[in-house]
Amino acid sequence: MYRGVKDVWKLGKDELRDVYQGFTIANHTAKHLKLTEVPREDAVEDIRVGRDLLEQHFGCEVTGFVYPCGVYNPEVERIVKETGHIYARTTKNVACAFPPERPMAFHSNCHFAAADFSDRFELAKAEGHPVFYFWGHSYEHLTDDDWAATESKIARISADPDCQWTDLPELFAKTSQ
Repeated sequence: MYRGVKDVWKLGKDELRDVYQGFTIANHTAKHLKLTEVPREDAVEDIRVGRDLLEQHFGCEVTGFVYPCGVYNPEVERIVKETGHIYARTTKNVACAFPPERPMAFHSNCHFAAADFSDRFELAKAEGHPVFYFWGHSYEHLTDDDWAATESKIARISADPDCQWTDLPELFAKTSQ
């Protein structure tokens, strides 16, 4: 039960390929450990296993990472990089400059349900930020109105002639050249 309002159903492993077709897959570890609170060897193992399982299941290279519970430190950043990731997203929401100073600590602009989402989008454009990155979980949509609001935001961005969609691995690959 999510927030006492909605049952959260997980997809079966056999459904994942179809549902996520066309989306960028990022590693989030195998066990969702707080990586700052476990021995280095356990963190390395959890990150590697998570990445390997995703690559095997989806048949694609996984170069992105998202910190479980948003928890990380410089040592965890090093481990994430050592295990083959080119970027790692945090849960901090700030006006993000791109490319970030630390690709293993990439912050988003906001959560998709942020009350000031549109203001943050307009501010990013006005300040000339080349990237507006938002995130969220599908299970956080509690009602059909929540889905409609997200679809409306996506439609607005898509209709903006100054905007184009891209995926993070492509964006980070361009900045590392």
